[in-house]
Amino acid sequence: MVVKLQRPILIGGLGLSFSLWMVQSWHHSIMQVGELSLVSLLAVGGGLWLWKRNFPHDHAEQPSGIITDRETAVNAIAKTEVVINQLAQEAINHPALETLKTQLAALPVELDRQDLRLAVTGGKSVGKSTLIQVLESSNWRETQQKVSLQETASLFREIESSDAAILTETAKSDLVLFLTNGDLTDSEFQALKQLTATNQPQVLVFNKQDQYLPDERASILQSLKQRQQDHVVAVSASPVAVKVRKHQADGTVQEWMEQPAADIQQLTQQLNEILVQQSQQLVWTTTTRQALLLKAEAKNYLNGVRCDRATPIIEQYQWIAAAAAFANPVPALDILATAAINAQMVMDLGNIYQQKFSLEQAQTVAGTMGSLMLKLGLVELSTKAISTVLKSNAVTFVAGGLVQGVSAAYLTRVAGLSLIAYFEQQEIALDSGNNLNLDKLRQTLQNVFQQNQQLAFLQGFVKQGMKRLLPEAQQVEVAR
Repeated sequence: MVVKLQRPILIGGLGLSFSLWMVQSWHHSIMQVGELSLVSLLAVGGGLWLWKRNFPHDHAEQPSGIITDRETAVNAIAKTEVVINQLAQEAINHPALETLKTQLAALPVELDRQDLRLAVTGGKSVGKSTLIQVLESSNWRETQQKVSLQETASLFREIESSDAAILTETAKSDLVLFLTNGDLTDSEFQALKQLTATNQPQVLVFNKQDQYLPDERASILQSLKQRQQDHVVAVSASPVAVKVRKHQADGTVQEWMEQPAADIQQLTQQLNEILVQQSQQLVWTTTTRQALLLKAEAKNYLNGVRCDRATPIIEQYQWIAAAAAFANPVPALDILATAAINAQMVMDLGNIYQQKFSLEQAQTVAGTMGSLMLKLGLVELSTKAISTVLKSNAVTFVAGGLVQGVSAAYLTRVAGLSLIAYFEQQEIALDSGNNLNLDKLRQTLQNVFQQNQQLAFLQGFVKQGMKRLLPEAQQVEVAR
């Protein structure tokens, strides 16, 4: 297959001016890798571009505190609308679009909701149902505000498989009552962290405190307050029955079991304070959280659409880079050709992700990524790994060119996938290339290297490179 270099930058990148720029950019950048594993740095699988698509976490948009105001909620709704409108513009027939629009239209109505929704969650046998029954049967509210209580499914035992479901159940709740019947287990603590990460207000309820001796009870309560700090209360929703003994006048003794009344005073007192002081703010916080979750869902769909358009571009440029390096098997020219190609790829990928770059900006990005690859030792490691794979094949006279060609393709692919991961973290906005965060780009590139360990991909990638480059070598020989 003959690869045609149609972009002027791909030819000009091999010229003297661009060569001098890249030489200055990468001077003294090669360093020893030390104990970094060959597998951990080189194993970048074919599914890398799906990184963070399943459940994106937009931590930068999380409110700084638990309670937010109306303006924050309104702004969150507006940002969500921007993403959904962008999805509609780029994929007008997307199957999820109508559902997203319906959910978006319901958010402004939530802002003025007067009733509160409380979720009661926790592990098995901690007293969720009992506490709800006690609260619903008692006249604990000091205001006339309507409060609904919903029990979630029991947490754990495998927190990894249950936390997403629980978060879905609690997402529309204004406050979560998290029940435990002792000191927190690791699974319970992780679940609390998940709720906090989604800006979910919560009260940690130590139930069944009557089953502990006073010293044990105080120790557990202190431990819970150390881990949760605020909003920790102790209750006994269904105290253990106690034996009552009464001595009669005739000397006989009468015994019976007596059920003490539920002790939920600390909890109801705190709930009433919340109703009086923070009721409306809790509703706004819930609206903000729902808007951010809807935005993340819409952005996930949008990223999927864009990824489908970006993947062929990365594949195109990786084989262009391979052909350029293969045809010019000089180490310095290989690096320059790859960087020149990467600069054009930056511009094309930026156009897809609404991150507009000038040629100068694209060159800066390509140079930064190339320099980091050298500093990480990725260039050297990829060359060694690819050479090892090629040794198992009957390739001799073109082995040197193949190593450099496949390495150039591999590094270009890594750069492209890292750019996708970086762009997916950015806000949906036009002309945001001027605000390129090089530190975040550098960190994203490092994360891509570290989080993907599929060495088998490299072996398959080498085979693809051989199929594409060996016919090209024959064409070069004929042309000569």
